[in-house]
Amino acid sequence: MSTAPKNHAVKFDKYGSVDVLNVVEVPRPAPGKDQVLVRVRAAGINPGEAAIREGKFAKQWPSTFPSGEGSDLAGTVEEVGQNVHNVKKGDEIIGFSDNRASHAEYVLIAADHLTHRPAKVPWEQAGALFVVGTTAYAAVKAVALQPSDTLVVSGAAGGVGSVVVQLAKNIGAKVIGLASKTNHRWLSDHSVIPIAYGDGVADRIREASGGKVDAFIDTHGGGYVDMAIQLGVSPDRIDTIIDMEAAKKYGTKTDGNQAGAKAEVLAELAGLMAAGKLEIPISKVYRLADVREAYRELERHHTHGKIVLVP
Repeated sequence: MSTAPKNHAVKFDKYGSVDVLNVVEVPRPAPGKDQVLVRVRAAGINPGEAAIREGKFAKQWPSTFPSGEGSDLAGTVEEVGQNVHNVKKGDEIIGFSDNRASHAEYVLIAADHLTHRPAKVPWEQAGALFVVGTTAYAAVKAVALQPSDTLVVSGAAGGVGSVVVQLAKNIGAKVIGLASKTNHRWLSDHSVIPIAYGDGVADRIREASGGKVDAFIDTHGGGYVDMAIQLGVSPDRIDTIIDMEAAKKYGTKTDGNQAGAKAEVLAELAGLMAAGKLEIPISKVYRLADVREAYRELERHHTHGKIVLVP
């Protein structure tokens, strides 16, 4: 009988709905010389992962089957490669995988893809930080936000938007957040001016802003880049993470996760969390074995904040 260390990981053998996802037993990997083996404590899920699994990005980012999934993670260092000196066994870390692999019990991570977890940062928030945190960080940087600015954020209570508005408030900007009415209380509690979607939204923005909108971050899509232009925002102060056609049309920014995906950014964000200046709202926590239901919940598009998997 084999005594090899066990590991369970999410895999899928073909593109499709959540029904192609399975949790299977795979060998526990051993770290290469520049790698770290992490025992996962929490791993966030993201809409982009669902789109990849459905095959929507098969041309840009083709999957090799069987494919794993997941980028976000937080956990404990289990083993380190011979060239790794920034962490040691037992350290608690926040990190990210470039290999669609974080939805598992054990994951190999490049040593330069992780930072230490501050003790005051809850595991679930730490494990959900990477994609939304680095995307929001890059978007705020892209619009060169200043304390005197008024910023409008679409999808302001979503995974990325909820981080954008907090980072913007930390800078000192006036922030107007577009969101469904059920999320207005959360926005108000974070000193964000909530605005409802629907007919007349541009007029409501003009009224709330006093007619002055300096920057716009679009995390929702569906015409908000066009609206930002109509509100008089300069294209170089508009960032969209979703509407690439509009960005090409107007010459706006498209900075997101790829621009912010650095361990140094994770460390900065984790520091803000430890200081009580940033939170990652957690909607629901699912066991790894319930990954299908977690993605069903995600794809209903009614959650505020992040959905997290735990082993």
